[in-house]
Amino acid sequence: MYFVILGLLIMALVFGPQLWARYVFQRHNRPRPQMPGTGGELARHLIERFGLKGVKVEVTELGDHYDPQSKTVRLQQQHYQGRSLTAIAIAAHEVGHAIQDHQNSPLLRSRTRLVGFAQWTEKAGSLAMMAIPVVGLLSRSPSASALLFFLGIASLFVSTLVHLVTLPVEWDASFNKALPILKEGNYIQPQDYKAVRQILKAAALTYVAGSLASLLNLARWIAILRRR
Repeated sequence: MYFVILGLLIMALVFGPQLWARYVFQRHNRPRPQMPGTGGELARHLIERFGLKGVKVEVTELGDHYDPQSKTVRLQQQHYQGRSLTAIAIAAHEVGHAIQDHQNSPLLRSRTRLVGFAQWTEKAGSLAMMAIPVVGLLSRSPSASALLFFLGIASLFVSTLVHLVTLPVEWDASFNKALPILKEGNYIQPQDYKAVRQILKAAALTYVAGSLASLLNLARWIAILRRR
């Protein structure tokens, strides 16, 4: 019974923030015809307003994000063309990342470098984990298996580190960039401040879930290998 409760708590910690974020996004995704523009139009306006030269805005199917390599704000179709609080808040959030890039933010630079490194180490770590039984059988060397195990665990730690570094970057884009811009520029009405803050907070919580999922994946691999 104890392990069942513990398992449910872990699942709630990992999946709860994601489900809550989806609920918040959907709740405030209702079209508002009175909005002066769409999420995509707001993003282009803010890019021009803050002099972010060379930054583009595109539609994507891979999730809303800012790509510092190509200097591109990418928005999902519903947010690019939407006239809702969710569309406006997310567009401002992603432009917030472009502002971080323009200001040469150390946190954003660190995350960008870590993401590239993590993508490589994650692939290498997965291969190392899968190779442990084969290498152990062929070489009959505990040290070889231990080395592969260490490489696999290290790759998972890098993935978790990326999520931990990402959280303050996202928080800054939301609450030090997007929210003040939307308030001070009168892009949203005072009665919408609470809802927009909730949307921006939900966006940040998805990265908390990502960090917890990385830790859960790490624990899962350790449990699997301990049974061998």
